[in-house]
Amino acid sequence: MKFTAFERSKQGTGASRRLRISGRTPGIVYGGTATPQLVELDHNALWHALKKEAFHSSVLTMQVGETESPVLLRDVQVHPFKQMVLHVDFQRVDASTKLHMKVPLHFVGDELSPAIKSEGCIANHVISEIEVMCLPADLPEFIKVDLSNLKKGSSLHLAEIPMPKGVSVVARGANKNPVVVSVVAVAGAEVEAAPAAAAAPAADAKAAAKPAAKAPAAKPAAKK
Repeated sequence: MKFTAFERSKQGTGASRRLRISGRTPGIVYGGTATPQLVELDHNALWHALKKEAFHSSVLTMQVGETESPVLLRDVQVHPFKQMVLHVDFQRVDASTKLHMKVPLHFVGDELSPAIKSEGCIANHVISEIEVMCLPADLPEFIKVDLSNLKKGSSLHLAEIPMPKGVSVVARGANKNPVVVSVVAVAGAEVEAAPAAAAAPAADAKAAAKPAAKAPAAKPAAKK
């Protein structure tokens, strides 16, 4: 994604307040060998860009004047109750240096899963994003997670998710292989019956609907 920023000459609380009143958002670009650069962005354009998933998880192209630079969004400060971005931080990207980034997970194929399709279960998404390490050129916007093989009582762990080429998972904490998706049975959910099992009740119902044969009438007793 590409966005436009402008050089910012003034800094400080008063200067930032006046900038926000004029419809701009103050920001900073740091990292690499260059000194940190003060920038400002159009607030409305930034607000709409922040609603896009790729703006948070991919390498961005920042244009300042005639210069374009690859950057990552690193921090966003938002007003506690107003729809206003107070400040943004960007980090310069070096093509030869690996990045640590959080990447969202996109879950697909759950409607084809036996557990969900016919066993009255739902897929509980325990983790919605993971941290990865890779070169900027290999950074994916998202990682696809296939749920089509989930069965009742099963779960999908982080190590079972295939990573794109050049991308490795950064596992933190004691559990290096956490559960990403678990299959949960829904109480009272209708379970799809197997064809053989469904045939028996149908046969019983048919037999019950058939009228019973009449018993033969009793012959009158012979007169003495």
